[in-house]
Amino acid sequence: MPETPRLVSDVMTLTVVAVRRDAPFKEIVRIMEQWKVSALPVLEGERRVVGVVSEADLLAKEAFRDSASGSNGLVKARAVTAKELMSAPAITVHAGATLAQAARIMAVRHVKRLPVVDHDGMLRGIVSCGDLLKVFLRSDEDIAEEVRRTVVALLFPALSHTIHVQVHEGIVSLRGEYCDTSLFPVAARLARAVEGVVDVEAQLTGEPATPT
Repeated sequence: MPETPRLVSDVMTLTVVAVRRDAPFKEIVRIMEQWKVSALPVLEGERRVVGVVSEADLLAKEAFRDSASGSNGLVKARAVTAKELMSAPAITVHAGATLAQAARIMAVRHVKRLPVVDHDGMLRGIVSCGDLLKVFLRSDEDIAEEVRRTVVALLFPALSHTIHVQVHEGIVSLRGEYCDTSLFPVAARLARAVEGVVDVEAQLTGEPATPT
C-alpha cells in the first residue's frame, strides 16, 4: 500500500514567536522585524491561541492616514494592542493533519503561516508555506523507488517489470504495456499522490506485454 503521508508535525517549527493579547503596537512591529516574520499568534492563558496579528493588520493604521476607510478600517487604524489588531478566531491546524490538508487551508484562507495547536487549542508550533514545500526537495531517485514499490508492484504484480518508471525534476513518467487498461488512470492517480511528485506523464498502452 502507499506510504503514510507526511504530517504537519514532521515539518513544523517548534520554536514559535508569539505575543499576548495586551502586547502594544510598537512591540509587535519590533518582534516582527527582529524575527523576520509577517504574522504572530496571539495567546492568552496557558498558550491558547486566540487570534493572529499580521503585517496587514498593522498597515491599516498607515493606510488610514491617506484615505477614507470604512468602520472596520477605522477600528483597525485606532487599535493599539494585539487584542484590538488581531484577526480572530485564529486559523489553525493540528499537528496530525497531512501536508495536503494544511496546504488546502492556506490556499482557501489566503494565509502563509498556520499556528499548530493541540485539541485544546494550545500552541505547539507553526507551519509555513516554505515548510510545506520541503516535500518537493525529495530526490527523483527516492520518488521513483516509491512509485515502483507502492504503485507499479501493487497494480501490476505479475508484469511489473514491463512498466518503466522514470522521474525528472519531480515529474513521473510511466511507460509500458498492460492488458487491463482500467488500471491506467488508477496508476496515474496513485503516482500523483506520492509525496514530492510534481506531475505524472502516463504513456501506457493496452496491448498485452510480450513475455521476456
